[in-house]
Amino acid sequence: MNYRIEISPLPQWRDARGEGVKKQIEKFFGFPVEKVWTRDIYTIAADITEKEAQKVAELLYNPVLQGWRVTAAKSENFQELPECEYLVAVGFRPGVTDNVGRSAKSAVGDILGRKLGEDEAVFSSTEYLFYGSKLTREQAGTIASKLLANELIQTVRVLSGEEVADGIPMNLPFVTAVNDVKVREYDLEVSDDELMEISRKGILALSLDEMKAIQNYFRKAENRAEYGLGKNPTDVELEVIAQTWSEHCKHKIFAAKVDYTDEETGEKQEITSCYKTFIQKSTKEIGEKVDFLVSVFKDNAGVIKFNDKVDLVYKVETHNSPSALDPYGGAMTGIVGVNRDPLGTGQGADLLINVWGYCLGSPFTDDKDVPEGLLHPRRLRDGVHKGVIDGGNQSGIPYGNGFEYFDARYIGKPLVYCGTVGTLPKAVNGVPGWTKKIEPGDLIVMGGGRIGKDGIHGATFSSEELHKDSPVQAVQIGDPITQKKLGDFIREARDRGLYRFITDNGAGGLSSSVGEMAEHCNGCRMDLAKAPVKYAGLQPWEILVSEAQERMSFAVPPEKIEEFKALAAERDVEVSVLGEFTDDGKFHMQYDGKTVCLLDLEFMHDGLPQMHLKAVWKAPKFEEPDLSTRDYAEDLVKMMGRLNLCSDEYKARQYDHEVKGLSVVKPFVGKFRDVQGDATVTMIEPLSTEGVILSSALLPRYSDIDTYHMAASEIDLGIRRVIAVGGKLDRLACLDNFCWPDPVRSEKTPDGEYKLAQLVRANQALADYTKAFLVPCISGKDSMKNDSTRGGRKISIPPSLLFSMIAKMDDVSKAVTPDAKQPGDLVYVIGMTRPELGGSEYFAMLDALGNNVPKVDAGKAKAIYKAVSAATEAELVHSLTTPALGGLAVAFARTAMAGRLGLEIDLDAIPAENCSDLEKLFSESNSRFVATVPPANRAAFEEKLKGVTCALIGTVTMRNELILRSRNGRKTIALDALLEEYKGTLDSI
Repeated sequence: MNYRIEISPLPQWRDARGEGVKKQIEKFFGFPVEKVWTRDIYTIAADITEKEAQKVAELLYNPVLQGWRVTAAKSENFQELPECEYLVAVGFRPGVTDNVGRSAKSAVGDILGRKLGEDEAVFSSTEYLFYGSKLTREQAGTIASKLLANELIQTVRVLSGEEVADGIPMNLPFVTAVNDVKVREYDLEVSDDELMEISRKGILALSLDEMKAIQNYFRKAENRAEYGLGKNPTDVELEVIAQTWSEHCKHKIFAAKVDYTDEETGEKQEITSCYKTFIQKSTKEIGEKVDFLVSVFKDNAGVIKFNDKVDLVYKVETHNSPSALDPYGGAMTGIVGVNRDPLGTGQGADLLINVWGYCLGSPFTDDKDVPEGLLHPRRLRDGVHKGVIDGGNQSGIPYGNGFEYFDARYIGKPLVYCGTVGTLPKAVNGVPGWTKKIEPGDLIVMGGGRIGKDGIHGATFSSEELHKDSPVQAVQIGDPITQKKLGDFIREARDRGLYRFITDNGAGGLSSSVGEMAEHCNGCRMDLAKAPVKYAGLQPWEILVSEAQERMSFAVPPEKIEEFKALAAERDVEVSVLGEFTDDGKFHMQYDGKTVCLLDLEFMHDGLPQMHLKAVWKAPKFEEPDLSTRDYAEDLVKMMGRLNLCSDEYKARQYDHEVKGLSVVKPFVGKFRDVQGDATVTMIEPLSTEGVILSSALLPRYSDIDTYHMAASEIDLGIRRVIAVGGKLDRLACLDNFCWPDPVRSEKTPDGEYKLAQLVRANQALADYTKAFLVPCISGKDSMKNDSTRGGRKISIPPSLLFSMIAKMDDVSKAVTPDAKQPGDLVYVIGMTRPELGGSEYFAMLDALGNNVPKVDAGKAKAIYKAVSAATEAELVHSLTTPALGGLAVAFARTAMAGRLGLEIDLDAIPAENCSDLEKLFSESNSRFVATVPPANRAAFEEKLKGVTCALIGTVTMRNELILRSRNGRKTIALDALLEEYKGTLDSI
């Protein structure tokens, strides 16, 4: 029988969800809606009675706030709603992960005292009732498609009030599939054009050189007949190679041989691999001078020393392409997916903190400026943040750092960064916590969620531009509840020593995880028919490459498997033994005992032809804007409302940063905790004095001028944000995340040589400045081909590089925040200001770019950072902040706004070289701080800062004003005006 359970808010109470939808409709569409009412629908397709369905409803609703109805029966407090103008029903398409429905199915089983069978299901959907006689059906449809649902993964029905009165059809999105297994063979003895057609049609994202390498391998392959295989590759083999060789997994552009020419200097350089030449080499050299590196570039995440109990684990990933198709599912998969990286590092880390960041087009973009086939930035932003919130909050992991950056070029493809910090025990059952190994004979075990079509071709799809044929099945939807149970199980299994090796099923699924694990012992044999699937009909290659979520792969000693399975059953985690590890050099896949894939591991992992690319650098030149008529006081007020400077507190607060109760310096600080800080500080465990500092830096507009100085400035900014909360240069590490437009010259990308030169220059700066500061990269990720050709327009993102910093703080009680604390405190500026407004946020407000991008003098910067750290260690400052976007002007404003105190600043006293008052205020020169210091600490503070550029430039006042004076005059800016701009732009958005 099928039953529809309707759970609705009681009319006497507010429907917060409905009110939120109404606000969004008014703000973004202006449609005449008087009220929006919502309700949750559970459709049960199971062998139960109507009385049992009523019992389920009684336990699913909140009797204080809600009422329920099941067919004719209803709760005592249920009240019929008046007839609406339109009803929009949103549910999931067949085969799409329905987390609420899945959880409800488990709850129904608990309520009924029996587990629902494979052929029984519970589906969730949401209904929105619109009231307002002037609303048209077309407008209701626009609301449904552009605000409430993503028709890529969801079904949408718009019904009039009369149609609702006639009865609402039940949402029963059953997957219909036949269990007809077919393994295809591909004839590769064809023309080059036909080889490329095989790649294109199969979404393999393989080049002609790569296809020919595969062709040549199978020409020479031996002993295939012994395994029942022909001379041609099977679809399983071709898909495995495509996943393994994808740009997403193999980082082919970073591994390419590059002939680099700098036309400015005449320099020529042959680079064997940007990764090996710059990133890996610099970290290795730094590792010879510092003592805190444990495991870098070897595992799912980087590992550094923390104390004598635990090491720190950190990984930041991007989930750009899936989020472009389905913001909610893509971002949720990003956050729960990156959680699994620390879980799969060493013997398995405990999860501590999440981080997030998004690069998007403006939420105020006119609809006509969004190419057909792309989602509006507002829709992307809402979906992405909801996905990260649901993934993080439901996993019980607080967020420790978050940011948003806006630029019109991210309309083509958003950037979605998700990261996780974990703690790894120093030792687990006598084995160093960061180590792992596999012995031949160990069992291949998969644990967690089941395999479905979601995530198929995720790695190859992410390795190419976003186009009209991008596959819908590449989108995945995470299930944080399943993953939470899996994570708890992993911790217990780890502590009992029930496995030798653990890793994540990420890009490429089992193909990737088991393929990489097999390298540790030189072989594997696995039967894909033994893998648990969500529904029948999956082909062997789909089972192998699906990136369906919440799955980990284990190497379990045979003598431990029964205890491993028993613990999993106790913790309601599904585990399956799929095969065993061998030492025969083969990646051997079977289906129901029949071989469907036999590849040499050496070819699978090392047979990829190296790309040979050309890069040519010539510095661009831009017009300089006329600043002669600008009023810097008026401009500062406007600046505070700009998207890249204003408060995103409304969205950020929806993600709980207080889970675990460990935060010391929160994401938002100050008297009313409503101004974003420079970095966050989190205790490592309750009541500990030891903490973790997290900061990040992203300056993509600098890339338009020179990516070398962009990367240098970001490293400097990330470091000084750590210093600004009381951190130190020692025991500080970074992660690099490169997101680039296509840097390979082609007919579609005629400027590829320039874009590749931009990539080379960013890498050169990374090597130069990480070595100068002795701040090693411990992990990273690159995402190439961040372009879109939807709607007949090519849109490329600006070259974007995120640096994420992690540092140890010995005593969190000495942490510092940016807010002014006491009237009468002295205001200092530390560091030199130069006329460096190229790529600045101020120039962006003027729709200009300029040329003089900020530069970094590492020697002077290090001296400043050591001096500032000495001052914070001695607890001599009341507040400290570092200027970034908007320069000193915005830093002064943030200090005043956060403390709700005034500042009086003498612009003539600011240390500066050849700067006007406006340039002093808005230049984004590096290596600077604004500090407020109690008068009693003046002498001691100035003694600590002796030898570096530092000047007393003002005082903290009781007046709610920012006063800026110089020989050229005096300007007074009301704090309320700054706050109104700062808090107003994204308020309730």
